[in-house]
Amino acid sequence: MTLNEILARKTALVVIDMQNDYCHPQGSFGKRGTQLVPDVSVTVRNLQRLAARARESGIPVFFVRTEHGPWSDSPSWLGRLRGIPGVDELPVCAEASWGAEFFGVQPQAADRVVLKHRYSAFVDTPLHLYLRAAGVETIVVGGVVTNVCVESTVRDAFMRDYHVVTVSDCCSATSGEEHDAALFNLNRYFGIVSSCDEVLPHLRRAPGKRPTTSDAGGITGT
Repeated sequence: MTLNEILARKTALVVIDMQNDYCHPQGSFGKRGTQLVPDVSVTVRNLQRLAARARESGIPVFFVRTEHGPWSDSPSWLGRLRGIPGVDELPVCAEASWGAEFFGVQPQAADRVVLKHRYSAFVDTPLHLYLRAAGVETIVVGGVVTNVCVESTVRDAFMRDYHVVTVSDCCSATSGEEHDAALFNLNRYFGIVSSCDEVLPHLRRAPGKRPTTSDAGGITGT
């Protein structure tokens, strides 16, 4: 199935974890010296273009954000951070913190915000319910980081029978090697990988209405 055929179906844009702790120079990643690749300014600029086109075309836009805290941090989950320098002093996306706020690209009133506590935006969140209720068959995905939360979400979307388009220059990782490897894997096994310029011309209104602010409940969490 071609990119045009996939995006001719009812489509949604899903933006993953564009938050201060991952993206801002004074966030947790930045203070630890982690540099996102491609540069996050490129990712932000392209996500802004995608979100604007989606809204113009009546395509629903979902912003997914991470929060971590004592009610969701199990011992096994915390174990994933073992050995990472500075992680105890510089936690990532703590509940109600500046670091958990959005960076660069912001949700608007009719967009839907989904709160997650694990890598995948489908784990213990209402995202699948919202997509199914809107009749969505295809999701366009971007955000950070490519090989962790983006890849986990794309894999889970594919397993739930969505067509998935990962937008290569709307994603960043903590190294070029991780970014490229994730995109190779996602393109081979879990959908299509395309650039922002390739996707934009195909984003258009599909059958069915976009939720209004009242339908969507405005900007909210779970």
